[in-house]
Amino acid sequence: MSTEIDLIVGLGNPGPEYQTTRHNAGFWFADLLAREHGGRFASERKLKGEAAEIRVSGRRIRLLKPTTYMNESGEAVQAAVSYYKIPIERVLVAYDELDLPPGRVQLKFDGSSAGHNGIGSVIEHVGTKFWRLRFGVGHPRDRATASGRREVIDHVLERASATDEVQILEAIGEAVKLVAVIVEKGAERAKNQLHRKKAAAAADAKESSKKGRKEGPKEEN
Repeated sequence: MSTEIDLIVGLGNPGPEYQTTRHNAGFWFADLLAREHGGRFASERKLKGEAAEIRVSGRRIRLLKPTTYMNESGEAVQAAVSYYKIPIERVLVAYDELDLPPGRVQLKFDGSSAGHNGIGSVIEHVGTKFWRLRFGVGHPRDRATASGRREVIDHVLERASATDEVQILEAIGEAVKLVAVIVEKGAERAKNQLHRKKAAAAADAKESSKKGRKEGPKEEN
């Protein structure tokens, strides 16, 4: 397993009608990363997507946004790793994750698609041995209207609520900062740092909850 990253892929659907949907969280991440580091996306037919190049801590990182539509994302990833001659272990794919709440982000290596069609396509074309950056967008089962697969499809192809969108964008902003850690210290170290931060936040929330129960409601004079 390599912990160095040479190619970062943001998954999403092309076109203005999808631009603000939950399913395009990977595109949002790639766009912000490019802006923060002076990169500009340009259409690359041979890569089946839009590509950019940035430098982070002196290291060249290539960026890709597939324009194949989500379900065929693997075609673009396969084209990019073949053209740039990048081992799949040095690829990071960023995308939306139903099973994480808005505001959560998770970095992991290898694994199944967990039902994500874009990741399923990437696995079909290049295998499972790549890094994943998962942005929580919440699951429709958390809503009273949830009722099966149709709800899931509608959920990811809708814009998030204002509150959820703010949380997703904040997580994306934190992940953009994490890229420097990935470049300087490796993806495994970045993963550990991210998860320690998550554990600390959970401990803080638990402590705040305990304090609230101890204090109880304030009496009015």
